[in-house]
Amino acid sequence: MVHATARRAQNEELLAYKSLEDEVLTRRIQAVRDALGPQLLILGHHYQRDEVIALSDLRGDSYKLSEMAAASTECRAIAFCGVHFMAETADILANRPERLAERGGQRVPVILPDMSAGCSMADMAEVDEVEDCWEQLSGVIDTRDLMPVTYVNSAASLKAFCGRRGGIVCTSANARPVLEWSFAQRRRVLFFPDQHLGRNTALRMGVPAEQMPVWDPRADELGGNPREAIASSRVILWKGHCSVHQVFLPEHVEGFRQRLPEIRILVHPECMREVVDMADQIGSTGTIIRAVRESPPGTKWAIGTELHLVNRLKREHPEQEIHFLAPLVCMCATMFRIDLAHLCWSLEKLAAGTPVNVVRVGDEIAADALVALRRMLEVK
Repeated sequence: MVHATARRAQNEELLAYKSLEDEVLTRRIQAVRDALGPQLLILGHHYQRDEVIALSDLRGDSYKLSEMAAASTECRAIAFCGVHFMAETADILANRPERLAERGGQRVPVILPDMSAGCSMADMAEVDEVEDCWEQLSGVIDTRDLMPVTYVNSAASLKAFCGRRGGIVCTSANARPVLEWSFAQRRRVLFFPDQHLGRNTALRMGVPAEQMPVWDPRADELGGNPREAIASSRVILWKGHCSVHQVFLPEHVEGFRQRLPEIRILVHPECMREVVDMADQIGSTGTIIRAVRESPPGTKWAIGTELHLVNRLKREHPEQEIHFLAPLVCMCATMFRIDLAHLCWSLEKLAAGTPVNVVRVGDEIAADALVALRRMLEVK
């Protein structure tokens, strides 16, 4: 009952904030930033709304933001304008043992302005499902020769699963070196939760598609695969995907090729294989930004990634012609939940000494997840 009462009170507070004009909210957010100074870091993921990005101290992809914030010696609070798994990673890195020791045991609270900001891809792999998968696989193959690899877009519990089993975390930028590291130690890889990043990366490393069965956690047995497919596998792919990058289709690429023969197709590796195979360039969010930034005036792009980022690149680079690859609006709906009202509310509560929406990973899970994250940092 107390929890429900507190939730109703928070909802009433938020309604009051939502009634305010953006200019008022911006001014009040800036007042908190001025008051807390370098002790507060507002992190803005590239997919955030422009008005939120404008108030961010650091802008980047999910892991880079966490890493930069954790490296700060002055930071005493983080507001992560992103989604839940990102805030978890920031908590793990900012409050790892050596950082806590440097601060005399003082934790850095990580605040997610809207706790409903999740990730549909991360939600496609639950830790109990992955544990069940591992157990089923052990009846067909030797799991001592299987490397668990989780994409950073996953819950802390899955990172911990990998940490406990000698596994590792990857980002879209370092997926290939992580897979190379994995194959140097074990024969097979279990890659989750995004099948497309795993498949696209492994294909470019020479792993045949027929050696990459897809594990469907909703199937009754062996993820819907025959025993022979598991026995001959090199990469077992989890049946997960990004709802944003899933919308880009081969016909979208073909349409731009027909209308603008000189167009360059630039897509994220979370896109399906058929789209990636047709692209001129594939890369992480950071790679996409650098590709546009470093291209000469007059370059024409059709970019397959989140809409807010594509539109931002279009405004920042008027000397180039930039198009969104899909003909329909496609934004990250969960990222879009973070707005100025939620940010202002959560920051003012923090400044008042009554922080809300603090994301705290349990000590045991954080310790195991950190092992997998450290392994990733060691891979070059």
